[in-house]
Amino acid sequence: MSVYKVDKIVSLIREEMKGEEEIRLMHLCGTHEDTITRYALRTLLPKNLKLLSGPGCPVCITPDVDLQKVFHLLEKKNVVLTTFGDMARVPYMGKSLFSFRGKKDVRIVYSIFDALKIAKKGKKVVHFAIGFETTMPSTALAVLDKVENFSVFSSHRYFIPAMDYLLSLGEVKIDGFINPGHVSTIVGVKAYEFLVEKYGVPQVIAGFEPMDVLTAVYLLVRTIKKLRSGEKLEKEELLLNEYTRAVSYEGNVKAQEVIKKVFGREDWEWRGLGVIPNSGASIKEEFSEYDACKVFEDAFKDFTPLEDKKKRACRCGDVLRGIITPEECPLFMKVCTPRDPVGPCMVSYEGTCSIWAKYGSY
Repeated sequence: MSVYKVDKIVSLIREEMKGEEEIRLMHLCGTHEDTITRYALRTLLPKNLKLLSGPGCPVCITPDVDLQKVFHLLEKKNVVLTTFGDMARVPYMGKSLFSFRGKKDVRIVYSIFDALKIAKKGKKVVHFAIGFETTMPSTALAVLDKVENFSVFSSHRYFIPAMDYLLSLGEVKIDGFINPGHVSTIVGVKAYEFLVEKYGVPQVIAGFEPMDVLTAVYLLVRTIKKLRSGEKLEKEELLLNEYTRAVSYEGNVKAQEVIKKVFGREDWEWRGLGVIPNSGASIKEEFSEYDACKVFEDAFKDFTPLEDKKKRACRCGDVLRGIITPEECPLFMKVCTPRDPVGPCMVSYEGTCSIWAKYGSY
């Protein structure tokens, strides 16, 4: 990263923002927040330009009810439960999936295909699958392998319905979006077109280097100023792709096809956002023998969701909607710390609270 290049684009942004009303941009990726905070990009920008953190952390947006169901399944059935490390640390009622280790067989895997290897050895395996379109193709491929003794508890969620829902709420002023690079490699530029047509909010798909983010900011500021001046812009001018080295217009068509083959869509809950229509990636009926909710249907008959009262003061949901910053949560770095987290935003390496705590941005 050239300091000269950074200085130049920051100067351009500052020049564009002179005398301008406040502009509020929301990014939608935990990795973008890491870049912004690690390199202190907010300190380089003028005060009338705000960078908000949105619901881009898959661990963070997974609601407690999903975690409760997985706990319930472990208590009822003798299975090997596999998942990724961050998800295993999310607390509920004072315990996490790590709390089950020693009593139950809970294993951290780097890939769902590691879970398949365990199942092929004769173990009954349930994989707790999380993430957006980025990780959904590998889960779909694992299901299509049709391995005996293997099933998936799907907590996958389609991302773009959340953008639609967030804009429809209208509770946070968002002048433009920095769209997630990872998700975009799968869904492509075209997936965002209907949002531009529906809301007219400018968007830039961005990579993860500081120059990627700053370039996206610059492009958005210029576009927003044109709109404010009354200039009429075409769809192609409102939806830009800075991350051309990885994201195409069509996206990864093969990945899209495998997702569509295995997953349907349902109205599912997101932490902080409530129930979002068509956002839940449910496993289709034809693959029900690999759907843990169907395979272990008897175990869930007496399941009753309960509120974790310890989390009432946790404002993770407000952080995910861009309403507050982590330091505005009364628990941040007091009761809720990386060593002893209360909410998932302090657990995941993509969580805004965790990132702010890591780099001391408070």
